[in-house]
Amino acid sequence: MKSHFNLNNNPRVIIIQKLYGKFFNEDGNVDFPKHRFKKFIKDIVLGTIERNDLILEELNKKLGDKFVMENLDKVFQTILKAATYEFLYKPNTSINIIIKEYLNSSNFFLEDSQTKYLNALLDNIGKKLRTSNARI
Repeated sequence: MKSHFNLNNNPRVIIIQKLYGKFFNEDGNVDFPKHRFKKFIKDIVLGTIERNDLILEELNKKLGDKFVMENLDKVFQTILKAATYEFLYKPNTSINIIIKEYLNSSNFFLEDSQTKYLNALLDNIGKKLRTSNARI
């Protein structure tokens, strides 16, 4: 079932759009218009961009050799990177909330079958990242 979002109100939809624009149109500047969640959006977008290599390294380590990021749809890659950033650097936000928010937002961009795969991947990576970081 597709959810309908007001793009101006959903911070994670905006995060996905900003990151997609930056990762796949590298010339473009990332601007942050006035929004009630501007600080949050800016933090996630800039943090994900800044730590892109580390995020990719963590995804490859945790998901194994059979996982190839480049084989995924570009929007899918973007969502996975943003969610992974939150798993790593937003420990006060629960895994379930991060997954739920990105799944809700992904309904705007992805087909239902892709969303189910995204759910499984996010659940897998979230648990592995939070468990390994808790031991450090």
